[in-house]
Amino acid sequence: MEIGVSTFVETTPDVRTGEVISHAQRLREVVEEIVLADRVGLDVYGVGEHHRKDFAASSPAVVLAAAASQTTRIRLTSAVTVLSSADPVRVFQDFATLDGISNGRAEIMAGRGSFIESFPLFGYDLKDYDELFDEKLELLLKLRESEKVAWRGGHRPAIDNLGVYPRPVQNPLPVWIGSGGNSESVIRAGLLGLPLVLAIIGGSPLQFAPLVKLYKRAAARAGHDVSKLPVGSHSHGFIAEDSEAAADMFFPSTQQVMNVIGRERGWGHYDRSSYDAARSFEGALYVGDPETVARKIIHLRKNVGITRFMLHVPLGTMPHEDVMRAVELLGTEVAPRVREEISEWEDRGEAEQ
Repeated sequence: MEIGVSTFVETTPDVRTGEVISHAQRLREVVEEIVLADRVGLDVYGVGEHHRKDFAASSPAVVLAAAASQTTRIRLTSAVTVLSSADPVRVFQDFATLDGISNGRAEIMAGRGSFIESFPLFGYDLKDYDELFDEKLELLLKLRESEKVAWRGGHRPAIDNLGVYPRPVQNPLPVWIGSGGNSESVIRAGLLGLPLVLAIIGGSPLQFAPLVKLYKRAAARAGHDVSKLPVGSHSHGFIAEDSEAAADMFFPSTQQVMNVIGRERGWGHYDRSSYDAARSFEGALYVGDPETVARKIIHLRKNVGITRFMLHVPLGTMPHEDVMRAVELLGTEVAPRVREEISEWEDRGEAEQ
């Protein structure tokens, strides 16, 4: 069972002061958080790609590369790379470079993204949303298969038996499919035999269990070894020594972010009752003391089949020292609890086959 962290490197106004941290400062803070995550034994750190004012990381590979030379074992992934509006050749080159710098610890998490700002920025039409992703994923997978590529599609100039460099340390360079819970996307990942990561950020996490089964059935039908395909999740959360303190610390920025996005998308108002319901044992917020968060992750593993859990922290802008402490607790107290119980459970032969 892998445990890690994901971040969107947000630069929203501080709820307490109204101040907005600079992109430069937040980027430096994230590198410190990745280095700490490596030091406390976490398995993976993911950085999301966004192209708007309230996010600082438009190029996850660059951020991850800044941490690569300061870390030794933690895996470094995008979370996600918005592949529909990216050039797969450049994506492959960037992450192959990261793989070299980190000596084989890079991953690409390919997804459609939940924001659309990158489409007009890079000259793409939203009406081609689905077609772009399918075509570019096909090219990305070809790029990792061989040094020289011959390819032709409908949205990018053809490649006529050209070499793409540098080549990564890992062969193949890992490519995950990120999904918000769409059945078509999980089936695609299964048929391609690619690892799957689910954004579990609302409702009951147990609702994702049928999607994991659908993914595995698709993979088995395509002839892939299901036992070798990891399934990850990404969920908002925060850890402190005391559960109520953790809840109080995480709520203000969470409410701010949820209501800003909610106004953009027509959601209802996010209040404390919504938040408290989401941080209940059956909810999708992983907020509390180490024991509380560990029990929820174990519950997710046993009932949904997740083999990698990524805690998204912070949500919005929080004091850097609080985020660092949450990362430390995740590595030193939550992860050991989860790994020990899951290992014992699997040894008893109770894991899902």
